[in-house]
Amino acid sequence: MPQSFVDREQPPEKAGVIVPWTQYGNRPGDNRMQETQGLVEALGCELAFIRSDNVRKPTAGYLLSGGLLERLEEDVQSNGCSIVVIDSALTPVQQRNLEKRLGVKVIDRTGLILEIFGLRALTNEGRLQVELARLLYERSRLVRTWTHLERQRGGSGFLGGPGETQLEADKRMLDRALARLKSDLEDVRKTRRVQREGRKRRDTPVVALVGYTNAGKSSLFNRLTGADVMAKDMPFATLDTTIRKLALPKLGEVNLVDTVGFISDLPTHLVDSFRATLEEALEADLLIHVRDRSSEVDEQQKQDVLKVLDRLAELAGAELPPIIEAWNKFDLLSDEAQALLVHDAGRSSGPPAVPVSAITGQGIDDVSALIEHNLQGRRARLRANLSNRDGALRAWLHENALVEEEHFQDNGDAVLIVIIEETDWGRLVSQFPGASETQFQKL
Repeated sequence: MPQSFVDREQPPEKAGVIVPWTQYGNRPGDNRMQETQGLVEALGCELAFIRSDNVRKPTAGYLLSGGLLERLEEDVQSNGCSIVVIDSALTPVQQRNLEKRLGVKVIDRTGLILEIFGLRALTNEGRLQVELARLLYERSRLVRTWTHLERQRGGSGFLGGPGETQLEADKRMLDRALARLKSDLEDVRKTRRVQREGRKRRDTPVVALVGYTNAGKSSLFNRLTGADVMAKDMPFATLDTTIRKLALPKLGEVNLVDTVGFISDLPTHLVDSFRATLEEALEADLLIHVRDRSSEVDEQQKQDVLKVLDRLAELAGAELPPIIEAWNKFDLLSDEAQALLVHDAGRSSGPPAVPVSAITGQGIDDVSALIEHNLQGRRARLRANLSNRDGALRAWLHENALVEEEHFQDNGDAVLIVIIEETDWGRLVSQFPGASETQFQKL
């Protein structure tokens, strides 16, 4: 696997950035430009220049054409750039041709995100997922890796193409590495599955934070749990999943999960590679969608997050857990905007929402109360009166519900105090249709 192109022992690399667009409706606004700048700076590069270019007629060879390409070449030379970032998807041929023409390293949006992921991954699991994503990316771009073999002829007969044998050998090497990584990540998924089942047996609810990168998930996580997870004003400050206990007034402890942030145009194979981590969100009892309500593109970011969640649900063949929203960065809004947000939260036709500031602590108690309300709405505390003929039902309750108390009467009948999930109650009724309502009383 190729090493990162950014040398941490040397002064920061100088990067020039182009954000191309073709139609006026797709012209990048200030938020997109700031996001791209943040990604480059998160990589540890010094930004030499950044601009958006209207590419009226994209070319197959360079994407950019004519004066745009000449201007880029001049800017790279005059600014002493060693890296050029094209904030778009480049084909392998376009990337190779641009590197030859400009004489510097060229990466596209996917390559940029992969580099940042590589820096942020601290755990063995995170590194495995980054390596898998990188290899999938590199495998699709072998044409630019092996162009130096064009004088070699591979295969048999006159149809063997240039470098064909080497390309096939390299693909086999990458496929073996991919198979090994997928096997290792499957072991990670199994371990996580065992851990989740253990938490479920202990009846510890799981609540997961999801949201756009830099929306303030880690800051809210720290505020709620008292943890000290790295929370910086930069994209992908958090990559590895973190779980901490959150104490709620009535329900007691729940597990709160902090997940990697999402971003627009997140490549599909990145979502696939991080499935082992993001499955924590799918298996949660409740999702908290943390939104940056101070952002001008908040609604667009919300849709980007929902797209990724839908993709995860599709991969896992599962339904998404219930969602509530934490409208973060409330403190950055004007008094008028704050009043409007409070009004909207109370009347929202979408998921239940509460305004909050992870920095000042405003609304934190409201977030906890909303979490508790939604978790309580999905479970009930019941008194079960079972006769000595209900052995199978009693065993089922011990396996699928939380049995708080149990005592037996002289005639062998049992009285249990149980907490049961709404979905499990439906399973009970289906499996034991003879169970009468008189056997269970809500407490």
